[in-house]
Amino acid sequence: MILLKKIKIELWILCLAGLISFLLAIGTGILVRQELVSSTKFGVFSKAALFLAEIPSNLKDIYRGQTFELKIPIQRFPNISGFQGKPLEEETYLLLSKYDGNTESSVVELVDLRSFEVKKTWSPDIDQINNFVDTSLPEFENLHRDRNDRRYMITHPFLTKDGGLIFKSSSPLVKIDKHSQLVWQNQEDAFHHSIEQDHEGNFWVPTYVYPYQFDKRYFGSQWGAFKDDAITKVSADGEILFQKSVSNILIENKLKFLLFPSPWFYSGDPIHLNDIQPVLTDGPYWKTGDLFLSARNQSMIILYRPSTNKILWKGGQGHISAQHDVDILDDNRISIFNNNAIRSIDVVKNVEIDGNNEVVIYDFKTDSYSKYLNESLIQYDVKTVSAGRSQILVNNDLFIEEQNYGRLLYFNKDESLQWQYVNRGEDGNVYQVSWSRILYKPEDIKKVHKILELGN
Repeated sequence: MILLKKIKIELWILCLAGLISFLLAIGTGILVRQELVSSTKFGVFSKAALFLAEIPSNLKDIYRGQTFELKIPIQRFPNISGFQGKPLEEETYLLLSKYDGNTESSVVELVDLRSFEVKKTWSPDIDQINNFVDTSLPEFENLHRDRNDRRYMITHPFLTKDGGLIFKSSSPLVKIDKHSQLVWQNQEDAFHHSIEQDHEGNFWVPTYVYPYQFDKRYFGSQWGAFKDDAITKVSADGEILFQKSVSNILIENKLKFLLFPSPWFYSGDPIHLNDIQPVLTDGPYWKTGDLFLSARNQSMIILYRPSTNKILWKGGQGHISAQHDVDILDDNRISIFNNNAIRSIDVVKNVEIDGNNEVVIYDFKTDSYSKYLNESLIQYDVKTVSAGRSQILVNNDLFIEEQNYGRLLYFNKDESLQWQYVNRGEDGNVYQVSWSRILYKPEDIKKVHKILELGN
C-alpha cells in the first residue's frame, strides 16, 4: 500500500515536470521567434533563448570545422583504387585536384592520360599561406580552423602559362608558382567554386561579399547571416576589376521574388552561385563578354550581360535540380551538370538524388532539353549530391567528376567507359576530389609542354 502511494506520487511529480518542460519549451520557442522575425523584442530574455537554441548547431559547427567531410564515410567502390580501365591514345592530361589521405593535405597532380603517369605535383603549404591573411576580417575569422593545411580543399585549380596554379577554398584567391610557392593572394573577399578565364585573359570567380552590397531592408538586419554572392572579375595579377552582387542583379532586373518568394520564408543562402562561365565568342544568342551563371538553390541558369546589367535569359527550372557547372558547347547549345538533388540539407547525408546525376543539354535554337549519355550515368550509378562537374570534349567524349564519392569517370561518345579513378588512400579510405579539369585543347597542351620542359 505504501509502495503504491509512493509510485503515484512519483508519477504525479513526473507529469508535473513534463508539463513544466513543455511550457518552458513553448515559451522559449516564442522568445526565439520574437528575436528572429518580430519587430517586438524581449531584450536579454529573447537573446538568451536564441543563444540556448543555437547551442547544438554551434557545437556541431565547431566539431565539423564548418567544412566538407574530406574523408568519405560511405564506401561505394570497394574494389577500385586509382585508375582502372584503358589509357587514351590522343595526348590528353588530367589536372587532378584531390585530398591526399596519405599526407592529409590537398594536392594537385598533372596526369598523362596516355599512361596514367603523374608528371607533376603541386603541394602548397596552406598554413604558411594562411599566415598572410588578415583573420580580423569577418570572412576569415575561422580560416585557421576551417581551412588549415589538413582541412583545405584546393578547388577548381587553373593552370597558368608559367606552370603555376590559381585556386581557392571558400577563402582568399591564391596563385602559386611551379614550385608551389605563393606568388600573390587576394583577400578582399571569400572566393568559392569555379574559376574560368574570359576572352581577355581575366578570371571570373564567385565570391561572398561582406559587407553586403544590397539594401538590407530587403531581408532585415534581424535575420543575421546572409550569403551575398557576387560575380567577380580578377586580373591575371590578382586584382579585382569588376564585382557585382547577384542579389542586386536579380533585384535590378525585377526578379526580387526569386530571392524572397514569401514573407514567411527566409533563406540565408537563396542563390548559391556555383559557376560563372564567360562567353568567349559572339553567337546568335549571346555576345562575347556575356556570362552564364549557375544558381544552385534556384535550380536555374542565367544568361547575364554585365555591360548593360541585363538578364537576357533564365532557364532550366523544371529540368534541373541543384545543378553545377554550366558549359558552352557551340553557338546555340549549353551543357549543365544536373545533380538531381531533391532535398539539400547536408552533404551526402539526408539528401536524396532523384535517380542519378545527369548531363543536360539545352538548345537555344530549338528551345529544347535533352540528356547526354544518360544510360552510362545510370549504369555506373553516378550520384554526387553536391558539387560535381561534367566536361563534354570536342570529340564528344564525356568527363564526369563525382566529388562526394571521390570518383572520376571518362566515357566515350559511344557510351562505353574508357576509364575511372577512385581517390583511395593507403589506409583504404576514399577521399574527395575537387573540380578537376581535362586538358586537351592546343593551348592547354602547349602549357603542359612548357611545364614539362621547365621540370620540377
